[in-house]
Amino acid sequence: MNKTSKIYIAGHRGLVGSAIVKNLKYKGYTNLVYRTHKELDLLNFNAVAEFFESEKPEYVILAAAKVGGIVANNTYRADFIYENLQIQNNVIHQSYLNGVTKLLFLGSTCIYPKNAPQPMKEDSLLTSELEYTNEPYAIAKIAGIKMCESYNLQYGTNFISVMPTNLYGPNDNFDLETSHVLPALLRKMHEAKINNESKVEIWGSGKPRREFLYSEDMADACVFLLENRDFKDTYTTEDGTNDSCTPNSVNTKEIRNTHINIGTGIDISIKELAETIKRIVDYNGKLYFNDTKPDGTMVKLTDPSKLHSLGWKHTVELEEGIQLVYAWYLEHNN
Repeated sequence: MNKTSKIYIAGHRGLVGSAIVKNLKYKGYTNLVYRTHKELDLLNFNAVAEFFESEKPEYVILAAAKVGGIVANNTYRADFIYENLQIQNNVIHQSYLNGVTKLLFLGSTCIYPKNAPQPMKEDSLLTSELEYTNEPYAIAKIAGIKMCESYNLQYGTNFISVMPTNLYGPNDNFDLETSHVLPALLRKMHEAKINNESKVEIWGSGKPRREFLYSEDMADACVFLLENRDFKDTYTTEDGTNDSCTPNSVNTKEIRNTHINIGTGIDISIKELAETIKRIVDYNGKLYFNDTKPDGTMVKLTDPSKLHSLGWKHTVELEEGIQLVYAWYLEHNN
């Protein structure tokens, strides 16, 4: 990429997209293109086709998605699979039709099986059943990975898939019904603090362990891969090579698991997370873990060694990141 390359960021207002836009601007990229949902409905095939035909972006970052926590995923199962599949199909296909130089597709580590060996390597994909509560979302994201792989192998496109671990940061979703665990806990404890509440209820036993990555670190990894790596760098075949396949040729080598984990390789229990947030927020009440509520997967930790081998590693540790996002929350919610 050069600094004037036309780059389309789908989902530029969300946690992921906004962090990527910030990173691109910081690095001096000047030709960024985005549309709000009102301006461009990514579920609408014709609208997406017209957008690509008129704008002709050189690079595409597909960060738009319907996302949410365990409650939202389990409640709105049809919405999660339909909307995510539709967005992916439209954007990835139009990127191919319009000759996009490189596309970056963002998924999630929930693609991995419920009982995947820990830490989770890329080759754990499709080895056993998924966690039930977020199965529709995970299946949509797996389809996105396979769509990128398939277009690359058949048509010679340069589409890369990345799977960030649990993210948090500026522009996060703090809605208590649909948010992920870290922003939900931060908001709950902040409100309990200002309302002088004696306790905060936390769903589950507090025993599950989760990995968290600051969104601006994730964005830096994405831009690094766009600038420095191609699809051919994401895999090796059984003979140790990573030669690109000739489009439309008969290929006897199996090319799988080309996606890249983006994570820290470090996890923490939900109880430890809650106690850390409690300290940062300066909440003095008690934490009540309601173990009648679901825990979800007990351990979910990525192995980021593939990303490390490609040349990138995170820099923001969890406590510093929570302090940063709490400062952002206070600035935007008071």
